[in-house]
Amino acid sequence: MAIGLSSAKILWGRAGGKCSNPECRADLTKSLEGEQTFHIGEMAHVIAHSGDGPRGNGSGGSDEYENLVLLCPNCHTAVDKAPNAYPADRMREWKAGREAEVEAAGEDLTFANVRDLKVQVTTILWENRELFFTLGPKSEIAESDPGSDAFSLWEARKMDTILPNNRRIVNIIERNKPLLEFEDLKSFARFKVHALAYEKQQYGRTEYYPTFPEEFEKRFTA
Repeated sequence: MAIGLSSAKILWGRAGGKCSNPECRADLTKSLEGEQTFHIGEMAHVIAHSGDGPRGNGSGGSDEYENLVLLCPNCHTAVDKAPNAYPADRMREWKAGREAEVEAAGEDLTFANVRDLKVQVTTILWENRELFFTLGPKSEIAESDPGSDAFSLWEARKMDTILPNNRRIVNIIERNKPLLEFEDLKSFARFKVHALAYEKQQYGRTEYYPTFPEEFEKRFTA
């Protein structure tokens, strides 16, 4: 049984597109001048699918998210070549640690004034916006050339950039709420509902999510 799309999306999104080994943290998306953007990440099994594989212990592991960890090719090779040095518990710790980093990104950022806060949020929003208008479903290339690789690139950017960026925005603003006016707080509440629902929708858990609130971008543009 192959690794399912839902498990792959959850793994990539929760790891933020980086190697889960804390001594590595390699970016698993490569962009080379004149070449298409491509992935080098590998979805490694904690318990090998085959019972006689690395950490198999005579019985194979599943292809589900719970038994997978996102690694770069070098780290994947290392953990499978030396399974005694990289037991299952250690790999699970790597996975949990990386996912905790992504979830907590921005929680430690504090600002002296609301302008500095909004400059930080604006910078992150600009990255998301550029990706949406360059690769998203309403982008020029997606509409003019449906056979292009824009769709696959958009799917990848959603998981390794958009979702982690949304999480960072939520965490940063939560940390600095005392700086905000009432109308800012209202628009942030709408963005938070959108961001968390959008994340779940990408993992295949919902059929509907509230769209991005345009007033949030207007109020948080520095």
